[in-house]
Amino acid sequence: MSTITSTLLSDGRELIYFDDEDSPAERRSGDAAPDLRGLPARGEPGEVRFDALTGDWVAVAAHRQTRTHLPPADQCPICPTTSTNATEIPAADYDVVVFENRFPSLGPAVGNIPSEPGWGTVGPAYGRCEVVSFTSEHTGSFSGLSERRARTVVEAWAQRTEALSALPGIQQVFPFENRGAEIGVTLHHPHGQIYAYPYVTPRASVMAAAAGKHYESVNGRSTLIGSLLEAERKDGSRMVLESDSFSAFVPFAARWPLEIHLVPHRKVPDLAALSGAEKDELAHVYLELLKKVDALYPTPTPYISAWHQAPLIPSLRDAGQLHLQLTSPRRAADKLKYLAGSEAAMGAFINDTTPEAVAERLRSVAVPPAPSVLEGTNA
Repeated sequence: MSTITSTLLSDGRELIYFDDEDSPAERRSGDAAPDLRGLPARGEPGEVRFDALTGDWVAVAAHRQTRTHLPPADQCPICPTTSTNATEIPAADYDVVVFENRFPSLGPAVGNIPSEPGWGTVGPAYGRCEVVSFTSEHTGSFSGLSERRARTVVEAWAQRTEALSALPGIQQVFPFENRGAEIGVTLHHPHGQIYAYPYVTPRASVMAAAAGKHYESVNGRSTLIGSLLEAERKDGSRMVLESDSFSAFVPFAARWPLEIHLVPHRKVPDLAALSGAEKDELAHVYLELLKKVDALYPTPTPYISAWHQAPLIPSLRDAGQLHLQLTSPRRAADKLKYLAGSEAAMGAFINDTTPEAVAERLRSVAVPPAPSVLEGTNA
C-alpha cells in the first residue's frame, strides 16, 4: 500500500506524495522540503458559459495563455527541485506526485453552477484540475514504468477520484493522459491529469443516455459497456488481451485509426471502487496494453488515455461502468489522421483502418519485458 503525504505549496495549492510500496527510506516523502518560492496568491476561477445551441458548458480560461510550454529539461516544472531549478515539487526526489494545476481550466473554488441555464448564462468555472507526475525521471513514458510504480499511479488515481468526488458541486471526475507532441502536450515529463467537472461533459452525457436506455431495457442486469464486452469476447476478432478481471478490445465501430477499450469484468463505477487485487491486476494489464501500442511502430505512439468513470449524478451513476478508452490519431508509421470537416464540424468520423486488422496487429506484436524493480528511480 502506498504511503500518502499531503502538503501545501507556497500559494496554497495542495500537493500529495504517493510513495511506492516498500520504497527505500531515502525516497520517502513524509518529511519533504517546503516550497520556498513565495508564489503570489491564486487568482479567482475563470468562467463557464452555456452554449444554448448545443446545451453544452464551455470553460473560458484566458489565464492559461501564459502557462508553461515545452520548457527545456533543466527548466522542467515537475522535476524534483534543485539548487538551480525551484519547481512545483519541493522534494529532492519522489515516486508519484499529484498537485493542483497552477494554470487550471477549472477551479480553484468549488460549488454549483447555474442549474437552469439559457442563452447568456455565465457561472464561475468551479472544479479542480490536478497534475499527476508518474516519475521523477524527466524522460520516458508510462509504458516504461515498473509494475510497482504503475500500481502506485493506479492508487493515486483511485484516491484522487474518491476525494474529488466528495467535493461540493462535482459531477464528473476524469483522469487522463495526453502523450506525445502530436497530441499537443505542453510538458515532456511523463505525467497525466485529473479534471473534476461541475457538470457532466458532452461526451459523458451522450454515453450516459445510451447506457441508461440499455440498463432500463435489461432491468439492471448488465451495463451497456459490460454487454458490449460480452459480445466482443464471444466474437473474438477484435479482442486484444484478457486477464482474470480485465479485457481489452478494439471496438466494433472504432472512430480512430487506433482505439482500444479496457473494461473490468466486474461492474464498478470508478477506479476508487476497485479492490486491491483488481488494482494490482490493472497495473499489470495496463502496462501490457501500452507496451503493445508502443511496439506497433519504430517511434513512440502518441495517444490519449481516457478513464471513463460513472457520473456522480445518482440518476446516471447506476447504469455507468468504469472503462478506459485509449485513442491515437496515428494511422501509419509516418501518417496522422487530422480531424477535418466531417469529424471536427459534424462529429461524423471516418476511420482509415479496420478494427479487426488493428486488433490482429496488437495481438501479435511482441511486448518487451517489464523493467526490474531494481532499475532506476522508475522502480
